[in-house]
Amino acid sequence: MKFFVDTANLDQIKEAEDLGVLDGVTTNPSLMAKEGITGHDNILKHYVKICEIVSGDVSAEVISTDYNGIVDEGEMLASLHKQIVVKVPMIREGVKALRYFSNKGIKTNCTLVFSAGQALLAAKAGATYVSPFLGRLDDINQDGIDLIHQIVHIYSMYDFKTQVLAASIRSPLHIVRCAEAGADVATCPLSAILDLLKHPLTDSGLAKFLADAKKFTEPASNKF
Repeated sequence: MKFFVDTANLDQIKEAEDLGVLDGVTTNPSLMAKEGITGHDNILKHYVKICEIVSGDVSAEVISTDYNGIVDEGEMLASLHKQIVVKVPMIREGVKALRYFSNKGIKTNCTLVFSAGQALLAAKAGATYVSPFLGRLDDINQDGIDLIHQIVHIYSMYDFKTQVLAASIRSPLHIVRCAEAGADVATCPLSAILDLLKHPLTDSGLAKFLADAKKFTEPASNKF
């Protein structure tokens, strides 16, 4: 399973890259604003900066909701860098644009997916990635992991090439359960990835190893 970080923070992206497990980045206008990145030109430059840090795909989201606007904006974003993936909302005009981009060889990420039917339409339209938002489903008392299972099953039955990019991940448990469900990608905050490192038995075991090792490095006491 690939790991993407869901952020516009360059320091966090660099940290994930240095960890050696980063495969790509997803971001959106809200995450850009959180980092104080505003203004059209500044946002475009920031996407390029992200691409210069990572070697994998970087999702850049359109803000248009009409077909022509999505196409024009998507083509512009794709021209910024070869790693850019155009992030398109799961709406009627978005599905039409997915087919256009697919025919043009432009990679896409269909976002704001909350049902298997939506995921099926995205795959039929040729999306490179589909992003089911499992955390937001959990928020309304629906099991987001069940949706990941359902989409993975449907895609495997019909040999769709669209990759399942599990989004709205809130915890390391979400990541593990997405891996069990067969998601191709998990995108999440860096903190959720770092939390995978943690286990109390690892901490206590390392502390004991270090304490035992110290006994062999301490100078022998002078008996004379």
